[in-house]
Amino acid sequence: IAVAGMTALAEGLDLPVQTVEQRFGALPHMLPMPGLPDVSLDLVWQALPFAFSFALLGAITALLSASVADSLSSRRHRSSAELVAQGVASIAVALVGGVPPTGAVARAVTNFRSGSRGPVSGMFHAVYVLIALMVAAPVMGLVPLPVFAGLLTVVAWNMADKQAIWSLMRSSRSDAVVVVVTFLLVVFVDLTTGIVVGFAMGGVVFIQRMSDAAEVVESPAEGTDLDNGMLVYRLSGPYFFGAAAQLGAVLDAIADHPRMLVVDFAQVPFIDSTGARSFALLAKKTARRGGRLCLTATRPEVRRALHLAGVHAPDVQFWPDIASVPRTAP
Repeated sequence: IAVAGMTALAEGLDLPVQTVEQRFGALPHMLPMPGLPDVSLDLVWQALPFAFSFALLGAITALLSASVADSLSSRRHRSSAELVAQGVASIAVALVGGVPPTGAVARAVTNFRSGSRGPVSGMFHAVYVLIALMVAAPVMGLVPLPVFAGLLTVVAWNMADKQAIWSLMRSSRSDAVVVVVTFLLVVFVDLTTGIVVGFAMGGVVFIQRMSDAAEVVESPAEGTDLDNGMLVYRLSGPYFFGAAAQLGAVLDAIADHPRMLVVDFAQVPFIDSTGARSFALLAKKTARRGGRLCLTATRPEVRRALHLAGVHAPDVQFWPDIASVPRTAP
């Protein structure tokens, strides 16, 4: 009703508004025949940065749309299936001269609140768009662009979970900053910039929180054997580049004193190359001071990363648990 009424009003009163046809040209009556574009190596190199940007944006938007649908339907999507379908659709649409598509949050919410409970509504939507192109392309070209702005505003307001947004804003200052910056960029710049910047800011916040979660504490359960120059410490949380600088200074200070330093890895689920390299340096420093570094309860993937960084005998000993470590210094 809104689209038809405002189109008729703008056309009848000859209002100075831009229409679909004026902005994008005449709409086609049918999809073009599939064909391969002219491709050259120079063109590929020029398009590669944009291809990565579109792939990242498409993947994020597709998973975001699926997650929103999950929250509405109480189901769980399959991320791999979503991304494979996204890739197939992007390849297929390029063969007919189209732009890469993405999952549409607004359309998913609208379909669900209209009674849809499965993927068939999305398939029918594609059919309706094709029929509209075949039957009503000239009329659709007359639709004023502000009409779509009004429709999207209403849809966005109805689909937004105001309570969840307010709760997120109050949860932490960093989350509030990410939400506000992303929102302002989407509104005043464009969707692509908002999503990419918001994604990057969210990654920085995540790294900071993971860094804060990692810590080195003296193990009171095992005790400290100062007579033998032996210290036992527990490392907890993911040990990666975000935490390596913070915890590396602590470990270096510890290595100044004991002849045997035992570090328990039972609560370390992950270590990256930077974190593993810091232990290689710690082992060499301890060895130069006449001591030895013992690592206990290292998971297979953690030990593999340590070995690749050069953490191995004779500078380091690996033990299954703290209890198995000899209570005498080397």
